[in-house]
Amino acid sequence: MVYRRILGFWLVALALLAFTAAASAPSPLYVVYQARWGFSTPMLTVVFAVYVVALLAALVTVGRLSDYLGRRPVLLAALVVETLGMAVFLTADGLGGLIVARIVQGLATGVATGTISATLVDLLPPGWARLGAMINSVLPMTGLALGALVSGLLVQYAGSPTTVVFAGLTVAFALLAVLVLALPSTISRRPGALAALRPRLGVPRPARAAFLAASPVLVATWAMGGLYLSLGASLTSNVLGVRSHVVAGLVVTVLAGAGALAGIVGSSRDPGRVMTVGAALLALGTVGSLVALLDASAVGFFLGSAVAGAGFGAGFLGAFRSLSSLAPPDERAALFGAIYVVSYVGFSVPAVIAGVLTPRIGLRETAVGYAAVVVALALAVVAASRRPAEGGRSTGARGCPVVVEQGV
Repeated sequence: MVYRRILGFWLVALALLAFTAAASAPSPLYVVYQARWGFSTPMLTVVFAVYVVALLAALVTVGRLSDYLGRRPVLLAALVVETLGMAVFLTADGLGGLIVARIVQGLATGVATGTISATLVDLLPPGWARLGAMINSVLPMTGLALGALVSGLLVQYAGSPTTVVFAGLTVAFALLAVLVLALPSTISRRPGALAALRPRLGVPRPARAAFLAASPVLVATWAMGGLYLSLGASLTSNVLGVRSHVVAGLVVTVLAGAGALAGIVGSSRDPGRVMTVGAALLALGTVGSLVALLDASAVGFFLGSAVAGAGFGAGFLGAFRSLSSLAPPDERAALFGAIYVVSYVGFSVPAVIAGVLTPRIGLRETAVGYAAVVVALALAVVAASRRPAEGGRSTGARGCPVVVEQGV
């Protein structure tokens, strides 16, 4: 039974990696689609945003469903829908098909997000909570890095990159859907599933103070990620003058890859300190990226992106670890869903605003203003952490106590 749970853990981790790789895979392809079908930059960010809107809609409705129906059937449904979404990408012949594919993909990812996070924690033996938190925070960034890199390489060197990318992902998700049938059950079915579909954020009372403390970090880190995934390829091409699709993919890869490495390094350290250091690194790296954009320096932009990515990874890991042990098993999916709702609001809303502003004030100017807001928010988190602690406890953003998970 123990071996089955361990194998199940790594299968679910692989599913998380696949979902996040699929999320970033279209990023290097956006400029290809834009050239092929002739749509504008605002429509480019709409294509990016409909994915997040669909994801959020799924999170706030079915995000808690696995707490009632069990993890396995909900994850299976998410994998089947994701397979369909990849097939829609594969057959898309215009902007409308691209939007439909992103909506289907967003719905599937929203269904899977809280479920996967809760399942990973469920399957681990007592005392292994640190590994669960690290996997939940590091693998999404690893997936984002791999998806963008592989997609960029295929765009540059494959004859039919859109076909190769989405045919491969369609097969991968279909295979995962079959394998997940062997996943051990961790939550018993219980009544209340229909009532759970009512849109609401599920933050258990013991986690609310820490959740408020972590929210600014979640918004700042994911807002930076949204800028790179929606407009990163446009920035390298139109502002930095680098036309390579591989480089466009590498922009996301550097940001997310540095985030994954930072998550691994910070996994054994106090989560409050990791969250604060992450916010500081995010501010520093974003400033470096701003200067590089103003100077049109590709090297400087990549260096700044690496530092900002390290801040992304450390900040998100610290926030996630501060929260991961604060909910009972039957409320974990709800809490993790709420974490990702805040994260994806930061991921999408600023990116859409940037898309609207770009034709009016210019791409470089929009990116500079966007990044300046991220810096201000990250520095506010750092400033809040410097306030005197109450009762000798460590404090996180806004002076709220940061709870270290049990058994760490």
